[in-house]
Amino acid sequence: MKRIAMNRLLRGALVADAIASGTLGALLAALPAMLASLFSLPGAGLRYVGLFLIGYAAAVGALATRQRPLAILVWAVVIGNALWLIDSILVVAGAWVAPTSLGYAFVVAQALAVGVFAELQFVGLRRAVPLAAAAS
Repeated sequence: MKRIAMNRLLRGALVADAIASGTLGALLAALPAMLASLFSLPGAGLRYVGLFLIGYAAAVGALATRQRPLAILVWAVVIGNALWLIDSILVVAGAWVAPTSLGYAFVVAQALAVGVFAELQFVGLRRAVPLAAAAS
């Protein structure tokens, strides 16, 4: 499998993503009822998203520590972030939920942050130097 040399931009984008995702995940997992009432979003959904984000943050944080990560793993993070952005927009554009104004702002703000992470990770990945395949 193809490995890349980690660069400063890519590492920084992965670390920022891990920190933001872990922080948001902890808040969502710890306070789903309170946030559900503020945002008018399903509390169980917020808890599940929070738990997912905690695991995601750990995985992305671990990936950020690698000097020679597998390119496919970094691509998975970039694509996952792009899908998260699209799904977030669909949540507020669709009729599945009816969030408060604060809820709309929350979903849009986190979607924009995820979009920035995806873009920075994509640029960092494109700048990364591919390494020769290691002998098995």
